[in-house]
Amino acid sequence: MTYRLGLTGSIGMGKSTTAAMFRDLGHPVWDADAAVHGLYAPGGAAVGPVAAAFPDALRDGAIDRAALRQALAADPAALARLEGIVHPLVARDRQDFLDRHVDAPLVVLDIPLLFEGTNPPDLDGVAVVSTDPQIQAARVLARPGVTRDTLAMILARQMPDAEKRARADWIIPTDSLDGARAAVARIVQEIAPHA
Repeated sequence: MTYRLGLTGSIGMGKSTTAAMFRDLGHPVWDADAAVHGLYAPGGAAVGPVAAAFPDALRDGAIDRAALRQALAADPAALARLEGIVHPLVARDRQDFLDRHVDAPLVVLDIPLLFEGTNPPDLDGVAVVSTDPQIQAARVLARPGVTRDTLAMILARQMPDAEKRARADWIIPTDSLDGARAAVARIVQEIAPHA
């Protein structure tokens, strides 16, 4: 029986680094962001239907995310239309991943907006990555083109970290790589001690 662990956390909390730690221990990781990128890339399953709904977002056979963001900003009802197209495709991609790993004792589903989403997948447990707000801000502001205003806008759309931690089965502190690695190892030992 495969244990399905959801991995989530707000921007700048270290989720991608933590997901890599699970992967390094031999546990398959499905990445929701990577799935969407693949769906929007040339030949991706979302290109045709998204381009039909948002023609200005089509560039060189792919969906241009910046152009798509502009279309969403111009039309309050557009996000629901986009989600109606993309969410079923993402769910299919996730199910394909799970079908490929039915013999794995543990799979990790890396889903940034797990708690904010309207249709969460069936999970056996959830781990939330978390760090001090100052460390989080420093990490995000170090990214190219990110300002304090951008960070504030992103955080306003995400569930507060304290609420995510309250909903979690495990909290992975990401103040240091060693601390995060130790927490990941403990979770793996609890879930899949013989993996």
